[in-house]
Amino acid sequence: MAPRLAFTEDNALRIAAVERAFAPSGKSLSKPGRVLVGEGRLMKLCRRSLQPKMFFLFNDIIVYGSIVVHRLWYKNQHIIPLEDIVIEDLADSLEMKNQWLLRTPKKSFYMSAASEKEKQAWICHIIECREQQLISSRKEPTTSFATTWIPDRASQICMRCADKFTVTQRRHHCRQCGFVVCNSCSKCRIVIPAISKKPVRVCTLCFNTLLCEKAKEEAGKRSSDGFDLEMPVYEASSDEDSDEREEDDMMPIRWVKSQNIYHPKNTCFAYLE
Repeated sequence: MAPRLAFTEDNALRIAAVERAFAPSGKSLSKPGRVLVGEGRLMKLCRRSLQPKMFFLFNDIIVYGSIVVHRLWYKNQHIIPLEDIVIEDLADSLEMKNQWLLRTPKKSFYMSAASEKEKQAWICHIIECREQQLISSRKEPTTSFATTWIPDRASQICMRCADKFTVTQRRHHCRQCGFVVCNSCSKCRIVIPAISKKPVRVCTLCFNTLLCEKAKEEAGKRSSDGFDLEMPVYEASSDEDSDEREEDDMMPIRWVKSQNIYHPKNTCFAYLE
């Protein structure tokens, strides 16, 4: 399907519409051979709560962002190459139905769809596009993935020192282990190349472990030579985890299909030509 749609005018117009929706801060998405396969609104588990995000599946990448005005304006654009993605299907939990885990080297997170059918459609399309991309690009699949963050509400105490969280004793996350920790237990900063080129917050235990690993790699050299240990001002939460405006209804999923437009009744997505 993708080769047939890659050079069509409709595909170019759809990609241009996504670019405009992320303007002015979003990156260009137009690329020879790139196809927009599907789009839809999904729930993403952030550090404080489930939040609605808009996802766009292309034949080589996934793009997602926060919803400001549906179909008109999205922000906090994130682009993930399909080679860097692994999907894990999960059973329903008390808090999340129709959920699965999306792992990437930079960040791993839980997602949920409006129905089991919609969830399986997303998983099948992502896996299919990823397999085709690995074949065409001849790249090796990523094998190292970021840990998933434990949600704030999962712990009322620091998972390192057991101090209770209060209004002044705020929650933070170690970027290496994903634990919910207090400020005292996460004062260290270190560069984790897969996550960021800048030093990121880690707990003391992970900091010491990473330094030991680096020392072994450098065979006796100073472990700090390979890390930037500068202590930048830490932002309490990332842009993508800011509170978003909730919408009452789940937006429909739209998949590209090389046949005529079809709008199935009583389903959560519509096919596009």
